[in-house]
Amino acid sequence: MESEFIGWLRERLPSHPRLLLGLGDDAAVLRMSHNCVVTSDLLTEGVDFYLAECDPRRIGRKALAVNLSDLAAMGAKPVAAVVALALPRSGALELAKQLYEGLLPLADQFDTAIAGGDTNTWDGPLVISVTALGEPTERGVLTRSGAKPGDRVLVTGSLGGSILGRHFDFTPRIAEALLLQERYRLHSATDISDGLSLDLSHICEESGCGAELDLEAIPIHDDATRLAEQRGDGVTPLAHALSDGEDFELILAVPPEETERLLREKPLATPLTCIGEFVQHAGLWTRDAHGAVTPLTPRGYRHE
Repeated sequence: MESEFIGWLRERLPSHPRLLLGLGDDAAVLRMSHNCVVTSDLLTEGVDFYLAECDPRRIGRKALAVNLSDLAAMGAKPVAAVVALALPRSGALELAKQLYEGLLPLADQFDTAIAGGDTNTWDGPLVISVTALGEPTERGVLTRSGAKPGDRVLVTGSLGGSILGRHFDFTPRIAEALLLQERYRLHSATDISDGLSLDLSHICEESGCGAELDLEAIPIHDDATRLAEQRGDGVTPLAHALSDGEDFELILAVPPEETERLLREKPLATPLTCIGEFVQHAGLWTRDAHGAVTPLTPRGYRHE
């Protein structure tokens, strides 16, 4: 199966100027001129998707997309990716092809060389792991540890309800991150994979500060409203926006004067919203119109 799949893959993979040596050897050789940014994500059937309920092309696409989202959060330009598959024995070859049919157009969209990887079959469920490599811009990488009290909390897009389908079909904010990193002064960033409040708390912890949120300013996706209506369990659209996760939007820490310029110039096609401020005292807080501050417990997906 593996040799047949590699033959199929050779015909599908386009040549790439970064890839000096690709399929056929023990390792790939890439042309790199800067520091390398490396990220890896593992998707497992039964945790991240159900194969019986989802087109494998969407699974393959997501496996690359979540890694590209991590590069976006670091302000890094994608260069290459390697893909490792553990495939159920039955129908393994066809499944592998479908996964790549979903993955390859996204790689092409972001000029990302697929440099190789590994493929095995076993008696367990589908597991797909992608490792992505990127290069920082001349301004360096964005990290979670750079936020400062007084910085504003900005988010791209709108949040909540991604489980209705967006968690498979989102577009990583690579273009947005690179543009913002080039034109504006950003102090910190992360992507929203585990939930707005939980991922924001990660920035606060790494930066040694806290954040106060204006709940009325949080952009709520229509999917969050639909999900709340479908489930009817009392969880509000706002609660979904705060904790659902897998929105893969960006959280940014931006100095106040740059925030004003960003909101005035509107450089992105996607909305950019100021939802709060980083503060000296630790933790997450909400502040109402009267200035009253209330603790906010971070909620989202926790990797146990």
